[in-house]
Amino acid sequence: MRRILNYLVARLLLTIPMLFVLLTLVFVVLRVMPGDPVSAMLGGHAPEKVIQEKKELLGLNKPIGAQYLDYMAQLARFDLGKSMILDEKVWQPIAGKLPATLELTVCGLIICLGIGIPLGVRAARRRRSGHDFGIRLYANVVYCIPVFWMGLMLQMLFGVFLDLFPISGRVGSRVISGEFDKTGFYILDTLMSGRFKSLLDVLYHLVLPAVTLGITLSGVFVRLTRANMLDVLKADFVLAGRARGVPERSVVYKHALKNALIPIVTMLGLQFSALLAGAILTETTFSWPGMGRLLLERIYLRDYPTIQGVVVVYALLVSLISLIVDIVYAVIDPRVKL
Repeated sequence: MRRILNYLVARLLLTIPMLFVLLTLVFVVLRVMPGDPVSAMLGGHAPEKVIQEKKELLGLNKPIGAQYLDYMAQLARFDLGKSMILDEKVWQPIAGKLPATLELTVCGLIICLGIGIPLGVRAARRRRSGHDFGIRLYANVVYCIPVFWMGLMLQMLFGVFLDLFPISGRVGSRVISGEFDKTGFYILDTLMSGRFKSLLDVLYHLVLPAVTLGITLSGVFVRLTRANMLDVLKADFVLAGRARGVPERSVVYKHALKNALIPIVTMLGLQFSALLAGAILTETTFSWPGMGRLLLERIYLRDYPTIQGVVVVYALLVSLISLIVDIVYAVIDPRVKL
């Protein structure tokens, strides 16, 4: 227990310089980009005097070094700041949008693993067969498909032509928004309140965006699972199990797959950042009210504090998931020491 605690403290301390470097890069890039929040706020025809007064009010007339030090001092107080465009704290829109992004990301990950791992196992079992070739072709194709293009195709096919699923939004117009005030996670809120009709509506709207995200990232897990299963199926313990007459299904799914999952767990941490990146495009395609849409909207408005706040939250999420994956990896593989 003490080793795990020391490991957690060490990883948390390593997160600090990572955040420092990331925020420094974002801070500098935002300031050197064309345009500024005042121009976005007042338009291009405001008097120069009004523009300068607004810049002074927002602190944008200070040297970039002074702005940077002010922002870091603000973060040291665990304060993400106030939006330059709207009269609100940065944490307020983030708190409202984060549950939608996490819900979509988790559902996309479940679909991704539900497709990638079984197909990878089947490809390894049927190596050099038609099944193997078809599954590998699928993995290569979906890996190359842009997530927004996949979303548009699913919208056209299942939303427009077949009219089976909604193509935008997180919930239907007949569902009362006040039902989701407890946590912001619509699935969890409907389960807690026992409103199963609303739950079905939430899941109904979640299908296309989650499937889009899951399919486009499943190719990575198909190839990784296949490669690891091929190695494990040649191991001595697998050959011994077959020699003792253990059923093939038990050998593959109960023994071989368990050992092949170890590197896949590591990949989960790496792919979580890809899921978040894919969620940004998926949210835009499906008008999903999450962090991705919030980030794009505030980039257009040059709302520096909100953009930086979203980056902080994304970085903390990725660090947290990587930490959890490392601990799970150490638990399932006794050769790894924390």
